[in-house]
Amino acid sequence: MNASDILKYGHFTVLGAVKDLPEADWETGGVCGVWSVKQIIAHLASFEQLLVEILENLSGSEAGPTLARYMADHLAFNDVEVAARDGMSAAQTMAEYETLQAQTMAWLAQFPDIRRRENGILPWYGAAYDLEDFLVYTYYGHKREHCAQIAVFRDQITR
Repeated sequence: MNASDILKYGHFTVLGAVKDLPEADWETGGVCGVWSVKQIIAHLASFEQLLVEILENLSGSEAGPTLARYMADHLAFNDVEVAARDGMSAAQTMAEYETLQAQTMAWLAQFPDIRRRENGILPWYGAAYDLEDFLVYTYYGHKREHCAQIAVFRDQITR
């Protein structure tokens, strides 16, 4: 498994899902529960920030505020993070996601394969899992799921 490819192709999936989406459709609710496309991208941006902080933490830094919020309350994390981005435009939300995704790629490049494949590297995720497992399930699969929801929404748009 190639962790960089996992993140790269997950990112390409997001870019493809929103490519040429009319601005008027970014804030229509109901794409994923009550969330709009913009809120889904805000959610994905929060997970990119989370990954930046996880990788920083694995490099020896203290847990950042996003990681701390995630660890404190997984269930509230999504709503809190999406709500924190409500005042952003669709373009700002997408720009934040892309900036953070580039940071995750840069951080991941600093981890040799042997470290990425170390079981138990994220003790809170499970002793039998490595960083690559976490990336596949929590990032690639997560993005594919939300992008499928965006695709269904786009198929339903009628003008």
